[in-house]
Amino acid sequence: MTREASTNTTNRTPGNQSGADALLFNVAGLLGEPLGSIRDIRVEAPPLSLGEGLVQIRDLVGDLRLTRTNRGLMVRGRLRTAIAQTCSRCLREVEWPVELDIDEEALPTIDLVSGAAVNSDDEPDALRLTNHHELDLEDDVRDLINLAEPIAPLCREDCPGLCIVCGLELASGPHDHPDEEIDPRLEGLRGLLQ
Repeated sequence: MTREASTNTTNRTPGNQSGADALLFNVAGLLGEPLGSIRDIRVEAPPLSLGEGLVQIRDLVGDLRLTRTNRGLMVRGRLRTAIAQTCSRCLREVEWPVELDIDEEALPTIDLVSGAAVNSDDEPDALRLTNHHELDLEDDVRDLINLAEPIAPLCREDCPGLCIVCGLELASGPHDHPDEEIDPRLEGLRGLLQ
C-alpha cells in the first residue's frame, strides 16, 4: 500500500543566490519515503544566464510536484518567465512571456541505501540526480527557455512594421512621402497603374 504524503515547500532565492542554485533541490528525504510520496515546491528564482543573444528579464516562478516512484522521482510542473526579444517588423524591444512545462523522470546516480553507483548506460539521456541526491533542473530549464525563443516575434499581431522610405514605425502616424521619380525607360508603365 502506498502512502501519499504532501509537503509544501518554497525554494525562495536569497538575494545572493543565483538562478542556478535556486533550481537545485535536495531530494534525499523524498527518496527515502514510500512510493507515491509527494513533495510540492514553489519555485522563485532570479534569471539564468542563457548565453549569447538571449536574456531572461523576469524571475522564474512556478510550481513543481515531485512524486516518489519505484525508480526515482517523477518531476512535473509549470514555470513562467519572460525573455527580451526584438519585434521582427518594427524592431521595438518586447518582453516575450515564456511558459515551461516540465514532465520528466529523474533517476538516481547513487543508490540511497548502499551508496553504490547506479548503472546509467541503459538510459543515457535520462534526467539524473546528482551524487548528493539533488535534483538539478538548471540545464533542463535553460534548454526549455532556448526552445521557447520565437523565430519571428511580434510586438503585437497587427504590427505594420517600418516605412520603407523613411524607416519610421508605421504605427506612429501617417507617412506621406512624395512619389519617387520614375526611370524614363519605365514611364510607359505608369499608364498601366492608373
